[in-house]
Amino acid sequence: MPQLNAATPVIHAVTETSAAPQADLQLAALTNLCKASADSLRLLVLRVLRADSFGVSELCSIFDIRQPALSHHLKVLANAGLVAARREANSIFYRRSELGQHPRLEALQQSLFATVDSLELPADIEQRLGALQQQRVENSANFFHDNAHKFHEQQDLIASYAQYADVVLQVLQDTPIKQHRTVLEVGPGDGSFLLELAPLFERVVALDNAPGMLAKAKETAANAALTNIDFILDDTQRSELRALQADCVVMNMVLHHTPAPGVVLQDVAASLAPGGVVLVTDLCNHDQAWARENCGDLWLGFDPQDLAQWAREAGLDEMAGVYLAQRNGFKIQVRLFGRV
Repeated sequence: MPQLNAATPVIHAVTETSAAPQADLQLAALTNLCKASADSLRLLVLRVLRADSFGVSELCSIFDIRQPALSHHLKVLANAGLVAARREANSIFYRRSELGQHPRLEALQQSLFATVDSLELPADIEQRLGALQQQRVENSANFFHDNAHKFHEQQDLIASYAQYADVVLQVLQDTPIKQHRTVLEVGPGDGSFLLELAPLFERVVALDNAPGMLAKAKETAANAALTNIDFILDDTQRSELRALQADCVVMNMVLHHTPAPGVVLQDVAASLAPGGVVLVTDLCNHDQAWARENCGDLWLGFDPQDLAQWAREAGLDEMAGVYLAQRNGFKIQVRLFGRV
């Protein structure tokens, strides 16, 4: 056996001393996690935040609770690493934190989330949540109804079509799609990208819930004499979309106008054919709150990890990602997802 020298006990002493704080941190993290999950209201908050983020005032309305009381519960959840906050102007929005937990507690956190997600929300909370989501939908629809004539002007404030269209088309052309029968574009805007999709697929379905915008898309297609496009005035909740069997779904700068992006991804994933893909172009998260009023944005972009998490929950796996920096400081993400 090798002989131990005088330094050996010192090495052991250092190891034990340095390990103690780590053990204390793990115990503290476990304690916070158990404390945070030992309350029915906090568990329901985690359930509501499953695929969405909400401002403090929105959560107060959903749970019919005063802000000081709710803020206390949110602080407990944040200390346990179960929720993360982001500031938008004078408002703070909360979402579930899927990452950042102590490594040895990740499995416990994921098990907690899975169990919470299986809970059925009480009827009164479900009703108030539905009313809030509907109000978001109406706010977005009203904006585009009133401002369809200023589409390009609004779009150019943040990211014009020309700044990302070539990259989106290149990603689409490089994607190994099994067949090119049907493509669905959600929110085609003025129809510019329909001109690129029509030659690539046998059938194009253009879906929009804003009559003014859909009329502009129809006009663009008619001017180009395109005859393989079906126009549908509705949203992704339309039941007929599940039978569409689309080989590709395209959403350019759409998700940040939707009240529940995770639900939209689940809807379009359900409309895919085997081997189908979903191509999403949207903004990365930013702090320009003026975009809400001037551009009808419900979300100030998305953290790329949040978008990936929503895709996974929809049964989609990421295939490729491209990020484009803009001179005005905004950043665009072009993400390609396929069915897992």
